[in-house]
This record gives sequence, structure tokens and C-alpha cells, in this order.
Amino acid sequence: MNSVLDSIIQGVQEDLVARKSKIPLETLRQIANDVPRALPASQILQARNFSVIAEVKRASPSKGHLSDITDPAELALSYQSGGAQVISVLTEERRFSGSLADLDAVRRKVSVPILRKDFMVDEYQIWEARAHGADVILLIVAGLTDLQLNSLNALALELGMSVLVEIHDESELARALQIQPALIGVNARNLKTLEVDLATCHNLLPQIPSGIVGIAESGISSTNEVIDLVSSGAQAVLVGEALVTGGTPAETVAEWTQAGEQAREKFLMNRGS
Repeated sequence: MNSVLDSIIQGVQEDLVARKSKIPLETLRQIANDVPRALPASQILQARNFSVIAEVKRASPSKGHLSDITDPAELALSYQSGGAQVISVLTEERRFSGSLADLDAVRRKVSVPILRKDFMVDEYQIWEARAHGADVILLIVAGLTDLQLNSLNALALELGMSVLVEIHDESELARALQIQPALIGVNARNLKTLEVDLATCHNLLPQIPSGIVGIAESGISSTNEVIDLVSSGAQAVLVGEALVTGGTPAETVAEWTQAGEQAREKFLMNRGS
């Protein structure tokens, strides 16, 4: 039986065929070469004790419709005003109701790095992300072979982009470490079943080597959860649903950033003692 991840990737590949027929790769490369240089997201996240990556997210496979988000750029600006260090924009259409148009709108308004959140399986998508002004791409270990992981990572780095490598278990962590990533995201949501368990983050974050930014993803909905995740080693959290459904995105980002920074200081002090 196909997993949820398999079915999502199948849809992504079908949509990719349609986009390739409209805009050839060579055209994308020319556009990408003309956009401003990618912002150094990895360095920004590495330099800070703690960061919130705030996501523009309209829907999800597990919850369905989350928010109308009539103006993604305004939402992103509110995230930025609250102190978000990176803005994540969903561009997958079928299950997340995202689009490259959302990415374009956000890019025009915000000055912080942007993560193109999608299921990357083809080099075309990396060029596409850069052409639309993304600074970071997501590589989901569970959906890629080692060969794909290597080649897509290498291309993104060649284009000056940062790469967030996402894992769900210890075997995926081992595979991720093979490409010497700067950013590793631990997704509490199992993309094969859509079940969420923050214990996944608490188990894997301490296993991420020092010097790599460990990022907790999915299922985070309270300040206490942020503090607990930082206590397990998280240097950042990636949050979407709680922000788009909560009604006070800027305030929540600011509150979680402050709480996360304080918790991180304690974590580093305890680790050094």
C-alpha cells in the first residue's frame, strides 16, 4: 500500500510535467541567474541562539483547510514583525493549497530569507525555487534516494541556497549526515501515516551533532512545547498551523522567540557546566 508521502510525491511529479511543458529548464536557469543572490539563511540561523521559522500554510493533508490567507504577503510581514528569522511558504498545490504565486507575493514584501516548502524530487524544482526568489529548499530524506539527496543538495548549494534536510527517524538522520548539512529538521509528523508525536523530536534532536542547527517541526502549539523542545536541543522551530489558526501571528512569534531564546541560554549553560 502506498503511503501518504508516496501519493503526494506522485501528484508533485504529475504537476511538474505540466510546469516543465510551459517553462523549459533553460528559461528557468536564465531567470534564476538574474534574481538577487540568495540570503544566507543557514548562517543567520546558526548565528542565533533560537529562531522561529514561520509558515504560510493554507491547508494540510491531515487537517484539510486551515486558513483562507487572502494576503500571504501581509501574513508573512506580520511574521517578520514578530521576529521570524525565516518565512516558510508552502508551494505544493494538491494537498496544501499552496502555489509559487504565494512565494512570489511573499518575496516582494519580506526582507528575511524564504524557504520554499515543497516535495523536491527533481533539479527543475531547485532552479524553480531560485528563480522565484527562494533562499532555502527542503529535502525530505524519506522521499529521496541517496543519489537524489546528494544531487539536489549539491545543486542548491551551487546556486548559493541553504538546505533544510528533514528526517523522521535514526536511519534518516544517518543518511542526512552523509551530506554534511547545516540544517536538520526533525518532523514530529510521520509523513507515511500523518500521525504526530513530539517524542520523535525529543528523541532525535539530542542526536544531531553540535554545529548543525536542529529544527523541530510539526505539532507545536504552545510556548511550553517550544521550551521543552529547546531543552531537548532545538535551536529553531518551524510552525505553521498554530500561527495561521491562532489569530495573533506576530504576537505568537514574538512570544515563542523570547521563550525559546531564554530556554536556549539555559540549555547552553547546562551543557557547558
